[in-house]
Amino acid sequence: MINTSDLAQKAYRGEWLTQEEAMFLYLNAGDGELMETAHQIRLKLHPERVVTWIIDRNVNLTNICVSFCKFCNFCRRGQDEDAYVTTMEQYREKINNLFQLGGRQLLLQGGMHPNLGLDYYTTLFRNLKSEYPQLKLHALGPPEIVHLAKMEQTDFITVLTELRKAGLDSLPGAGAEILVDRVRRIVSKGKCGTEDWLEVMRIAHRIHLPTSATMMFGHVETMEERVEHLFRIRDLQAEKPEGSLGFLNFVPWPFMDEGTVLRDEMNIRNSVDIRQYIRLLALSRIVLPNISHIQASWLTVGKTAGQICLHAGADDFGSVMIEENVVSSAGAQNKMDAAGMRAAIREAGFTPRRRNQLFLEEPDYIVPVRE
Repeated sequence: MINTSDLAQKAYRGEWLTQEEAMFLYLNAGDGELMETAHQIRLKLHPERVVTWIIDRNVNLTNICVSFCKFCNFCRRGQDEDAYVTTMEQYREKINNLFQLGGRQLLLQGGMHPNLGLDYYTTLFRNLKSEYPQLKLHALGPPEIVHLAKMEQTDFITVLTELRKAGLDSLPGAGAEILVDRVRRIVSKGKCGTEDWLEVMRIAHRIHLPTSATMMFGHVETMEERVEHLFRIRDLQAEKPEGSLGFLNFVPWPFMDEGTVLRDEMNIRNSVDIRQYIRLLALSRIVLPNISHIQASWLTVGKTAGQICLHAGADDFGSVMIEENVVSSAGAQNKMDAAGMRAAIREAGFTPRRRNQLFLEEPDYIVPVRE
């Protein structure tokens, strides 16, 4: 007869759980059992008591977007008074500040603008890299790639190849939400469907473009659909060619509901408390043995919950988030600087180690500002 102890041991041995087994563990394992299993798997993968973190800046290309997702307060129409497209001078100001603070990476995302085509992005990337050769671009995401491919009437590999040639260093896992089309039709109907999201990532892995994977949960999805999402990620990672980094990390975070259409018009609120967040994060470590790093989203759940997650499967504390405009507009108000990040990791009993997007160690130095 199936029991949680046997499943925990199976996962610890490195054997892959079936979807049914993962669901049983999710529903029936005690909090301590789930956390301890995930933590032991984390220590098996990363024996050093090190937690990684990064300095980067999240800059939004534009807030003009055609998708109007029901969980997003950031989206604007082109004619709105507060609609914008970030200018080169604004990029310079933000990048100089990033470099002063010791960071070298831009998480560069934004709306799916109806009039900005592939040439706009390739020109922008080339200009940024020309002026700031040390800059790393962790930019766009599968929905933007699908949007650009439709605009240009071309395929995903052409868009990804051109962006990479122009300076794209890695592709974020943006727009995943829940990788089940029933859910996507409700919360993000204007974005690509599940298969297109996965296909963009599949192609990125084939051309050896590093990526990340995410999950936003706690809205209209069922617990079974959360588990299905994890398995879609795990199965795609299993396809990556030899030598490809594939998904470097997995980042789950709870739906932030303040002022959203889901909350104000559909009466759907964030259903994830701290305990539920930790359980899902622990399950992700157990279910995703082929993804090296699991990140705790302190930005959305707070420092203390993030620290607990470091004992429940997470080995990464993410970014100081010098700038963040999307989830903060829906209620996420947690902030932490580099000193706070190091201190939080040490308080949790681990050694902080600064990294880059490839999870390689990054020295804690200040990059001179470009004159």
